[in-house]
Amino acid sequence: MKGLIQRVKHARVEVAGETVGAIDHGILLLLGVEASDSRASADKLLHKVLHYRVFSDEQGKMNLNVQQAEGGLLVVSQFTLVADTAKGLRPSFSRGASPQQAEELYDYFLEQAQARLPSVAGGQFAADMQVSLCNDGPVTFLLEA
Repeated sequence: MKGLIQRVKHARVEVAGETVGAIDHGILLLLGVEASDSRASADKLLHKVLHYRVFSDEQGKMNLNVQQAEGGLLVVSQFTLVADTAKGLRPSFSRGASPQQAEELYDYFLEQAQARLPSVAGGQFAADMQVSLCNDGPVTFLLEA
């Protein structure tokens, strides 16, 4: 499981012109699910996302996690994160989870996040989404579980 996290001032996701998820300051997470992933992978990645220190403390150092910074989390499914780009000029998605497995793990991840953080929103699985954000920093990290 891969997660691209971006520290944001605000972020939202729209489907067909309607906002389906939005947060103020916090983390935008683009979530990729591989065929080898499980609920244990989701739990491990969620722990990393919630505890990764990307927010500044009083001294301006990145020492605070999203919970300590009282930020939100916007989770958007992003199957292209698991693409193999090592060869050629076209990505291979052979490592990606089936749509059914990916949706089940995405839903599970979102439910677990909502149980741990007050402000959690999500995109719409397998939809054509438009994601808008104001990257804060910019601060972007690729996390793997």
